[in-house]
Amino acid sequence: MYLKTMKTSAGILLFKREDHNRSYFLVHPGGPFWKNKDAGAWSIPKGEVLPGEDLLERALTEFKEETGQKAEGEFMALQPVKQKSGKTVYAWALEGHMETDGLYSNTVQIEWPPRSSRIIEIPEVDQWEWFSSAEAKMKINPAQAAFIEELEKKLDEVE
Repeated sequence: MYLKTMKTSAGILLFKREDHNRSYFLVHPGGPFWKNKDAGAWSIPKGEVLPGEDLLERALTEFKEETGQKAEGEFMALQPVKQKSGKTVYAWALEGHMETDGLYSNTVQIEWPPRSSRIIEIPEVDQWEWFSSAEAKMKINPAQAAFIEELEKKLDEVE
């Protein structure tokens, strides 16, 4: 029997607090498949982990690749979530601020349209934005909303 190995990703949930409000930094995937998708399509900056790779190191690498910026500071581990696709995502929260102007993403090659043998190059991420808690929970992949909820509970306990 063939068992498909489930993919694992790791990423950073960047957040900031201003005047008793919290905002969350999310990215929108690039390419034609995601072009007209919004609610539920956004994500934390994240990427696939290779076997044996350090999860936090992968999260930091992906953040840099998808924003052009380095994530530094005190990282707070969050509980992993399983997305509808079966992928497990590990995340760390990081408080900080980053302007969205001037951000850039690496590019990837994909076959588009699917099964066409035509290869195109697309940015891995095509938008970067800060969202309020309510907005972020609507925009983010539904499984990843658990990261925001867990972080907010932790922050409520110490504020």
